[in-house]
Amino acid sequence: MPRMRTWVGLFRGINVGGRNLLPMKELVALLAAEGFDEVRTYIQSGNVVFRGAGTARAIGDRIVAAVARRFGFRPHLLLMSGADLTRAAAANPYAAARAKPQYLHLWFLVKAPRAARVRSLEAVRAPSERFTVRGRVLYLEAPQGIGRSRLAARAESLLGVAATARNWRTVTRLLEMARRAD
Repeated sequence: MPRMRTWVGLFRGINVGGRNLLPMKELVALLAAEGFDEVRTYIQSGNVVFRGAGTARAIGDRIVAAVARRFGFRPHLLLMSGADLTRAAAANPYAAARAKPQYLHLWFLVKAPRAARVRSLEAVRAPSERFTVRGRVLYLEAPQGIGRSRLAARAESLLGVAATARNWRTVTRLLEMARRAD
C-alpha cells in the first residue's frame, strides 16, 4: 500500500476576475470526498495542503478531474510533497529578502529549465532585481514590486516551462501548514 505523505497543491489562474471560480471551502470538501486527509487551504488564490497516498502525478490527475467534474473547468495544478517545499524554501539564496516577504517570490516550475532559457531572464531584469534558478524553482527578489517587474511578467514564457509563483509569506505559511500535517 502506498505511503501517506503531506502534499502541497498550488492552483494557478483560479478565482481571478470572476473566472474559474473554486471556493476554498468547497475544495476542502471535494478533496475530503476524494479520500484525502487533513485538507486545509490558505487564501483564495488556490493553495491547499493535505495528506494522501500515491504519486504526485496520480494525485494531481485525480484532483484536476474531480474539479473538472464539480466546477466545469480543468485547473492548472502544481503538486509537490511537503519535503519538496521544505527543500525549496531552504535553498532560498536571498535570506535578507525574507524581512520584506512581499518582494521575494518563488516560481515553482513543472520541470527544470534549460540553461540558455535561464540566461534569457537577464535581458529583462531590472537593475534592482536579483534572481536565481535552482532546479525547479526560480527565486526572484523584486524590491520595486512584483507588479512592476518585467522579469516577473515574462519569466514563464522566457523559461519555456509552466510555473506558478508565490510570495515568501505564502511559502512560509504553507510550510507551517505542511509541518503541522506531518
